[in-house]
Amino acid sequence: MDPTHAHELIEGERARIKELLTYSAAARAADLEAAADARTSVFDSANPLAQELLDDAVAEQLSARLAALDRASERLQAGTYGVSLRSGRPIPDERLEADPAAELLVDEVW
Repeated sequence: MDPTHAHELIEGERARIKELLTYSAAARAADLEAAADARTSVFDSANPLAQELLDDAVAEQLSARLAALDRASERLQAGTYGVSLRSGRPIPDERLEADPAAELLVDEVW
């Protein structure tokens, strides 16, 4: 894959994930504010906790995705982008188009 195109894919995905993180943080703040303002019964008290756990899981997944994109950028700079970390075989451009942070071939994921 052309390094310039790979860089564009990685940065585009990074921008998308950062936007989702921003949205997620705002949604979490709104959820916490709504929970604090709500007068809930004992039976409803688990709802804010469940939402907080879900918000945390989403933020963790988005942060992990950013870390994967950082690693992809490092591989691009090192000249090893598009090569499987496990086998050293080339990752097809179609896979990199779909997932610019791909580190493995599809058959190596499972």
